[in-house]
Amino acid sequence: MWDDFEDEDPDFEDDGDFDFQKEQDKIYKHPLMKKAKEIVGLTRALVGSLDEARKELYGGIMMEDAMVMSAKFAGAESVPDYVIKMEKAVLMKIHAKSLNSMTYQLAMEETHAEEHLELLRTAIEEYRKLFIEWVRGFDPNQKFDDGWGIFTD
Repeated sequence: MWDDFEDEDPDFEDDGDFDFQKEQDKIYKHPLMKKAKEIVGLTRALVGSLDEARKELYGGIMMEDAMVMSAKFAGAESVPDYVIKMEKAVLMKIHAKSLNSMTYQLAMEETHAEEHLELLRTAIEEYRKLFIEWVRGFDPNQKFDDGWGIFTD
């Protein structure tokens, strides 16, 4: 069955300019990605310490928020298009704010010591500062109309 597929795409021309490993390293060594991964670890630890009811109620949302922050960053860094970068940046911001809000919900329910929640809040604040610098680097001249009219003139 799999023999029907060719090993190489004849329409794909490798011009030798694209270095996948170099691009991947650039993404995963970026300070914003490193901070996002730290946030995933802190979130995983907090969710892991929740009782079963709260884990079911909040755990999935919190882990999704943390993981989307790094996934959308990787997607934004892999394209030059300003519109796509901005779309992904907005989603990153929404999920970071949601995760931060969850720390206050957990504090109200007195599920964790405040210092544990503050660790995650501090990491999110550091992420926010890195995020601002990252977004400033977007080139608004590198945009293509995607037909939805967002972030276009």
